[in-house]
Amino acid sequence: MNVSTMFMSQQITQQPLINLPPRRINTNPFFNVRKLEKEKVVIVIGATGTGKSRLSIDIATQFPSEVINSDKMQVYDGLDIVTNKVTKQEQRGVPHHLLGIIDPFSDFSATNFSDMAMLSLDTILGRDRLPIIAGGSNSYIEALIDSNFQSKYECCFLWVDVSMPILHSFVSKRVDKMVANGMVNEAKEFFDPAGDYSRGIKRAIGVPEFDSYFRYRSLLDDETQEKLLQEAISKVKKYTCKLASRQMGKIQRLRNIKGWKIHRLDATEAFKKQGKEAEEEWNKLVTVPSTTIIEQFLHSNVITTNVPTNLASLLGLPRKRSAAIAAATP
Repeated sequence: MNVSTMFMSQQITQQPLINLPPRRINTNPFFNVRKLEKEKVVIVIGATGTGKSRLSIDIATQFPSEVINSDKMQVYDGLDIVTNKVTKQEQRGVPHHLLGIIDPFSDFSATNFSDMAMLSLDTILGRDRLPIIAGGSNSYIEALIDSNFQSKYECCFLWVDVSMPILHSFVSKRVDKMVANGMVNEAKEFFDPAGDYSRGIKRAIGVPEFDSYFRYRSLLDDETQEKLLQEAISKVKKYTCKLASRQMGKIQRLRNIKGWKIHRLDATEAFKKQGKEAEEEWNKLVTVPSTTIIEQFLHSNVITTNVPTNLASLLGLPRKRSAAIAAATP
């Protein structure tokens, strides 16, 4: 079974895959075309709630891909509702790395992320699949890119953007859904009687905000308990909206000051609609443009190589071919 067939057999929704350029290596000791080309990686960024995980999985239904999570709270085991981890059903069979694997009481730094992400990249590329890094922790992404990453990899940045008023409304409603799905009981497992929420997953928005409610509710009447609960929920909404605004500012800094070439995908209209109309808008504004951008990125001629006539003849290559095309030629 080839890679594409194996990958598609895991999908709930069958969609045609776009083939990646094969990672063929010329075994001639005097000429290795493949080494002239950097490996390619897609990085999906955006504020919380904009649909980064959704887009990464949409991409993986079009290209044989695996996803590396870059959300600093979702790397931890536990609090799946509080941290909005993508569910197994939502993953649609797409392999995910660095998702729910770290001890929830330990610290996991940007350096830790960079080291583990590099290992995941090598694993994914070794399977001839496209790595997609997706998550809202831009500090992790920045640390990765600022390492020796760019000497080995070429990046395609996709930014899912939603206007702040629309996004704030959406994340507030999302918090209500999280509460309905069991967020409060889940957060109770990480209540700290000492009030220390400075390490590990306990830093996640949705844990410290409930401290007073868990601490005092047994001493209070039902009405006061409810008041404390609603105050905690309001704090979660407030801090989530603030987080989204900070993330937006960070992305703009990376693009405008650090000069990252970032493709902006405005999903605002999709967030204004419901049901089938929302799906159609999302596909039109986000999924389809992303697929086009990535296909061009994967098949771009990144390096042109002058090949001596006699060596070109020996290898069966014409002169002045890009390494990308040479590597992809049967």
